[in-house]
Amino acid sequence: MKKTLFASMMLLLLQSLSFAQGAEERAVASTVEKLRTALIAANETELKKLTSPSLTYGHSNGLIEDQKEFIRALTSGESKFTKIELKDQTITFSGDVALVRHNLFGDTHNKGKDPASVRLGVLMVFQKVKGNWILLGRQAFKLL
Repeated sequence: MKKTLFASMMLLLLQSLSFAQGAEERAVASTVEKLRTALIAANETELKKLTSPSLTYGHSNGLIEDQKEFIRALTSGESKFTKIELKDQTITFSGDVALVRHNLFGDTHNKGKDPASVRLGVLMVFQKVKGNWILLGRQAFKLL
């Protein structure tokens, strides 16, 4: 009886932990999708809400931007995404940090440049702050 009760309690604990992680994974995925949409729209309000004041945003060409520069580049059209598709996304957790990896396939039309296609691998670091997942760091690299 004690073994059965213990086994049942452990199963319930594991199920509740799995459900909680599933809910957090869905919350992070939702934040990634909101960020994808905000990048295309160059929505300053959403970009500020979804990113940390301590943001470090690394581009595949080696350029690193803080939150202010990241948002300025997008809202000025200096950096302009016209399409973004994310594939092969994985999300892992360590406490209040979520690591998101995906491949980004998109189209850009940056100010003063011809339209171009991009194929990037991306690592994003989100932190849960006051119940919300916000982007703390991002680094991209060119896919071969």
